[in-house]
Amino acid sequence: MSVSRVTVTTAISNALASVASSPPQNFSRSNHDHLRRLAFPFRHIRPMAPISVNIKHSGKSYTLNLDPDLPAKAFKEEVYQVTGIPVDRMKVMVKGGVLKDDASWQKINPKAGQTFTVIGAAGELPKPPEKPVVFLEDMDDTELAEALAKPVGLRNLGNTCYMNATLQAMRAIPELQGALGVEKVAAPAADAQPDVLGMPGLIPTNPPAAAPAAAAAAGPVLTALPAALGSLYTKMVHTADTVAPVAFLNLLREVNPQFAERDRAHSHGGMNALMGGFAQQDADECLTTIVQSLSSVPGRSSDGTVAANKKFVEQYMTGEMIRVLKCDDVAAADEPPSTSTENVLKITCNIDSTVNYMASGIQKSLSQPVIKRSPTLGRDANYTQESRMTRLPSYLFVHMARFSWRADINKKAKIMRKVKFPTEYDAVDLCSDELKAKLLPVSRRLKAVEKEREERRKVRRRTKVAAAAPSASGSNGPSATSGDVEMADAAPTTVVTAAGTSAMEVEGAEGADKGKAKEEAGGALEEESVYRERELAELEGLVDQGLKTDVGCSVSGLYELVAIVTHKGAAADAGHYIGFVKKSVFHPPKLGEEQESDEDWYKFDDDKVSIFPKDRLNTLDGGGEDSAAYVLLYKAKPLA
Repeated sequence: MSVSRVTVTTAISNALASVASSPPQNFSRSNHDHLRRLAFPFRHIRPMAPISVNIKHSGKSYTLNLDPDLPAKAFKEEVYQVTGIPVDRMKVMVKGGVLKDDASWQKINPKAGQTFTVIGAAGELPKPPEKPVVFLEDMDDTELAEALAKPVGLRNLGNTCYMNATLQAMRAIPELQGALGVEKVAAPAADAQPDVLGMPGLIPTNPPAAAPAAAAAAGPVLTALPAALGSLYTKMVHTADTVAPVAFLNLLREVNPQFAERDRAHSHGGMNALMGGFAQQDADECLTTIVQSLSSVPGRSSDGTVAANKKFVEQYMTGEMIRVLKCDDVAAADEPPSTSTENVLKITCNIDSTVNYMASGIQKSLSQPVIKRSPTLGRDANYTQESRMTRLPSYLFVHMARFSWRADINKKAKIMRKVKFPTEYDAVDLCSDELKAKLLPVSRRLKAVEKEREERRKVRRRTKVAAAAPSASGSNGPSATSGDVEMADAAPTTVVTAAGTSAMEVEGAEGADKGKAKEEAGGALEEESVYRERELAELEGLVDQGLKTDVGCSVSGLYELVAIVTHKGAAADAGHYIGFVKKSVFHPPKLGEEQESDEDWYKFDDDKVSIFPKDRLNTLDGGGEDSAAYVLLYKAKPLA
């Protein structure tokens, strides 16, 4: 196939226009001239030299170089650089009308010194980046610490996103890292928050426990997995590079051979084929396997020391549930209900066509129809099983039951219904009457205290803004000007308090009203730690004595969301899992100086880690093939 000279010249001219509009880095004028010569390799065709022309816009004139060898669009880009008029809103008037992007300069025949009129509304001129790119080796200690503060990701080893997302979510349990003996990083500065386990502020009340010797009785594989998890977490807090969890993955597949299954349907080369074609797995099943394998990890006593006779998972991650089974048939009205208790590692949110909120889906799962043989009737009968929590753990997993078995297609299918989940969850309604009576006094008071804390945060923010305003405007005030200033009569002094109330208004109040006005004005706020100490003493006085001695349980029934595992895709045996962890888990804010950005999240998409704004959490509710919440981790709210 032959290519004409015109075709080659046009192609290279288009490339020149692209280079002119957005030149690559280190692209010099000599490179540009070389491309122009390539466009005219024939001796009898000589390139036209650039000429100097003028443009006129809004009464101003500019001098530019016009290269007739480049398309008209390249000249428009030059005009944009000096006038700020976007190319799509620009009109350049030439002989014969408006300059088109594909116009031929040979027909227009521009002359040196010729003036073109430009019409169009100028936008904002292009600006250089606000912050120049800085390499790690050029950063000082403060900048380096900030750059390395972001937690690291995990490499996908071939359909292992289900494991990566689960492991990242479990990092939101700092007490687990202490129990696994995760090594701390270097000591922080004197004025920084304490940092053990490589995550600032996440310090258990006792030193990290060593690997338990008593766990050896559980078998070598089950003992090795907790050790491998602790080793993996230690490596993740000591590096800024992506970590490959090869050793942990191999042990996980030994503990549960299900995770070593081959993918027969989707093994078409690439990384999956290179890693042996392992199949995609369920993140919830992975979580269950990991938690069960941690059953040998020792727990904590009430004084914070290691308790060999207690288990960490039982204390911090296991709830207790009572189930009452009663026959619905009126003929078996005299049949006594059967009662049973069991330990649960998670609660389930059932999803059907009537469920729009997580709380209603959980309540649906606590009341289930059951068909079983009735000893009274001597036949199968309908029963209703009512379940209630008799113990709430510090960490509560919620499983969104998005995968269900469909007999018609003989496989699992995903339920893509949109179900809203809260960032704060009150689990008191899930409890038995006895536990509810123990939780309510603390729950009610803690809710009121949190409102007071939020008001104090608002006051301190307004105080900070008010204090910054005079210093910002001081340089523009009379003191910054030269010459004499005419003096005026002094006006009454009005001091604005933190809440925006003037001191005159406070002084005008009488008796008790005066004290209340001063308190509402926020003019006498103490250190936040002072308030927290008083609140803690009050709340601890409301805690039931039995709950106080139950290490690892929730004493209020109030939770906050700290981690999420989502599933993306339409198929249950495929798709992609992503982990989300609240930013404050890794970087706890300084008491009394909380910012709105503290409520943002980290998104762990395998090795890619990014900031995920809080206001985008509702995009994880589901309703389509995009990421939908599948496993939620709630942490019991602290009293202080």
